[in-house]
Amino acid sequence: MPVQEPPLRRLCTDCGLSRTAQPQRCGQACQFIRPDYPRMERQVHGRPRDENAGGKAPGDELHFGPLQAMWQARLRRPLDGAQWTGITTRLAERLLESGAVDAVICMGPHPQDRWRPQPVVVTRPQDMAACRGMRMGYAPLLAQIEPALRQGLRRLAVIAIPCQVYPLRAIEEQLRREHGLESLHVIGLPCSDNTHTERFHDFLALLSPRPQDIRYLEFRADYQVEIRTDNGQQRLIPFLQLPLSDLPADFFPTTCRTCVDYTNALADVTVGYMGGRGEQWVLVRNQRGQQLLDLLGDEVLLTPPSSAGQRAGAVRGFLANLQRAAGGLPTRRMPAWVRPLVAWLMPRIGPRGLEFARARVEMKALETLVHLRRDMPARVRSMVPAHVFRLARPYGLVQAPHERPAAADSPRSPSR
Repeated sequence: MPVQEPPLRRLCTDCGLSRTAQPQRCGQACQFIRPDYPRMERQVHGRPRDENAGGKAPGDELHFGPLQAMWQARLRRPLDGAQWTGITTRLAERLLESGAVDAVICMGPHPQDRWRPQPVVVTRPQDMAACRGMRMGYAPLLAQIEPALRQGLRRLAVIAIPCQVYPLRAIEEQLRREHGLESLHVIGLPCSDNTHTERFHDFLALLSPRPQDIRYLEFRADYQVEIRTDNGQQRLIPFLQLPLSDLPADFFPTTCRTCVDYTNALADVTVGYMGGRGEQWVLVRNQRGQQLLDLLGDEVLLTPPSSAGQRAGAVRGFLANLQRAAGGLPTRRMPAWVRPLVAWLMPRIGPRGLEFARARVEMKALETLVHLRRDMPARVRSMVPAHVFRLARPYGLVQAPHERPAAADSPRSPSR
């Protein structure tokens, strides 16, 4: 479906809202302008996150958002070509097979570039197979929703990353009131770092002399990146061996460095990897999310998530490098001879399972504050939720008086 070109904005991941007939809604619906997570969590889940306890262990909701249940999971019969075992794809297939939705709006591959995301409206279960796997880049997913509703597709499911889910939730009531939306199921993907597709190709070229052959790439919770090629080869690269220091400073856009919602807290169910320890990680956030998971029946194997190791040292080391970079100093490179030893140790003594997931969430909180304070300090007051400051506080980043929002700063839901 054709969409408008987006206006130029400094903090924008092209979620698609600015390409609709009412681009002015961005001012009240964008995650990067004036988000209000407590209000939105109450709207979606019936309550805000409990920052003191929740889920399977104290403090989980502070890190991961509202929870009803949390699982380590895998499909008993993994889907060929899917990322991990294919739980996200199978959830969408089951929604279509059961008649619960008229369409699933998600990302498929661009016909000329398998890594470039392209929004698609899927109405047949068998067509979800083409959407399996990871995409890297930005694409206007939300611009497809109102055209789908005009076609009579009133019961929708959306598979989206956090910066797409927040504006979707912000306009959900308007979609019901003005466009006939009858039901909405949101399957969320966790996301901490995205980049433009062209830059991702540059990264692949650093990993292989034949980057065009790479068909699968995944950052795993065992501190390794898994690569698969068209000829069936598999390769594991420890995180410490990745050529990240060879990437340009702006490889990750400022939006991704200032994201406050790694775990997609406004989805009905979040499906990712961080807390899975080699399997997928499923966070059920409300009753709709539980109904989604129930659609899989005995196709999915669920076990309680586990946790091991200590995150504090790793997070402090990450912060030290962030602060050096923010001060114009080069990040410290580990000596080459030490890297194999540390790469061997990290999966054995570093944070694993839920502790790994908590470490990544805290790293993102620190990254948000360091980069916003350096590049756009005036945005801290409006962009950073209170729970992000609470995550950062143990590492010495505290909220300054001028960074506290006034009562008048409270955002409103877009109505027109």
